[in-house]
Amino acid sequence: MKNHKKFIRLFLLASCFLVITIGCGDSTEIHGESLVLPAVEPGKLCFEEIRKNSVVVRSTYLADNPACRIYQEGTDYVVDYQKGEIARTINSAIPDYSKHPLFGRKDFDHTHYEEYSNLPYFVWVDYTTKNNVQWAEPNEQSIYLTEFRKKLETGVPVTIVSYGNSITDGGEASSNDLRFQFRYAEYLKSKFPKADITVEDVSISGRTAKEGIDYWDDYIGKTDPDLVLVGWGMNDHCIGVHEPDQFRKYLVTLVEMIKERKEAEVMLFSTFPANVDWHYSDRSMEPYAEATKQAAREAQCAYVDVYSTWAKVLQRKDQPSVLANNINHPNDFGHWLYLKAFEATIF
Repeated sequence: MKNHKKFIRLFLLASCFLVITIGCGDSTEIHGESLVLPAVEPGKLCFEEIRKNSVVVRSTYLADNPACRIYQEGTDYVVDYQKGEIARTINSAIPDYSKHPLFGRKDFDHTHYEEYSNLPYFVWVDYTTKNNVQWAEPNEQSIYLTEFRKKLETGVPVTIVSYGNSITDGGEASSNDLRFQFRYAEYLKSKFPKADITVEDVSISGRTAKEGIDYWDDYIGKTDPDLVLVGWGMNDHCIGVHEPDQFRKYLVTLVEMIKERKEAEVMLFSTFPANVDWHYSDRSMEPYAEATKQAAREAQCAYVDVYSTWAKVLQRKDQPSVLANNINHPNDFGHWLYLKAFEATIF
């Protein structure tokens, strides 16, 4: 019995460290999906058709966190298994998101509030769905990254450098291991057993692609990469900053600089929509995602379609359920969604 309990605990730790999906015939297990739940209003999971007795709702992303609390179905929450929805009960111990300072506010300016983070309100959900899961569409990019692939296959040490804004800089992930670029390195190691990978991040929080060019010497200029993950757009899309076409030109310049000065290969990746109720958002990230795709084509480098992966999830989920700061930073589940887009990029 003791060994059996130890096995279960080890399985939970492993599965909850990364949000994972496990195919089991006609069902799939989801681990670590995030929700915020206001009052007794239901929150939608990514999938409908949830299997009975498969739902676990906890207070921390990592199951081995000493502060982790497992909430009780019927006492703290109820589940609509067919619709794939969870709601707090009236006397639930789950934090009530309706008490968030920005709940229900439109066109809000976060600078007017001392506290606006969603971190105290998240619950993390494991469940089994009857739906087949395809988080990201396969993205064929095999004409690029040929030298990088050879190094991975043969075990030549490689350095991946990430260069972007605050999302790439961490975006409120709870640890470095859970940031998307570090997760991606672990994925590559699993795919290429000989791979010897170092990850270095030189991102600049709060900046734009233009400033990525301006501050080149102090940041990416000091690195020696084999592959550079380039991700801008969140700050560029803010009202009055850069139009999509100008943003595209800056990205092309950045890629060309990396190729010429560093002789490294490049993956350009798009970003997700900021909170549509945020005052500084222009309410549409899609043109900037398309500009990123066009820039990759023009500069002849790989493209990672993060935007489409998030757009699929947001067809059901509300934005606060995946935004750590309720504005423009992904939580741990959001960083995992980035990972899914990178994994779907074939090279």
